[in-house]
Amino acid sequence: MIHANVFGVLYCAHAALPLMREQGSGHIVNVSSVAGRFARLGSGVYNLTKFGVGAFSESLRQEAVPLGVRVTLIEPGAVATELAGHNRPEVLGQMAKRFQGVTPLSAEDIATAILYAIGQPPNVSVNELLIRPSGQVGLAASRRADSHRRHGP
Repeated sequence: MIHANVFGVLYCAHAALPLMREQGSGHIVNVSSVAGRFARLGSGVYNLTKFGVGAFSESLRQEAVPLGVRVTLIEPGAVATELAGHNRPEVLGQMAKRFQGVTPLSAEDIATAILYAIGQPPNVSVNELLIRPSGQVGLAASRRADSHRRHGP
């Protein structure tokens, strides 16, 4: 997970940036996750990798601006992939409860988001794009619920 999610992003940026610098333009798109914004029980290492992708993308964005290179971070919520099958049964049970009644995003949904980000005119930079299924309860709702439990309404 660390090799794919962290080193993969680093190696791709390392390979692409010199070419983009030379041509004076380019667009790096990194894919993270909602898990890069909010950690949940049982997904600590995954959260670690995705928080790291977010931090790296923001730093790279700032460094790449003078080169004419844009950087976008795509943060999908629940997507229909094989990823869920790599979890322990107890984690699968938690995921099934959390996403009950939610229609996950498709790969095409994520591709459309990426096309939107890279299709903007040169003076527009979509820095982050959080994309979730309409029915997915996520970060904002979770934080509000936590705040209400601790402090009351």
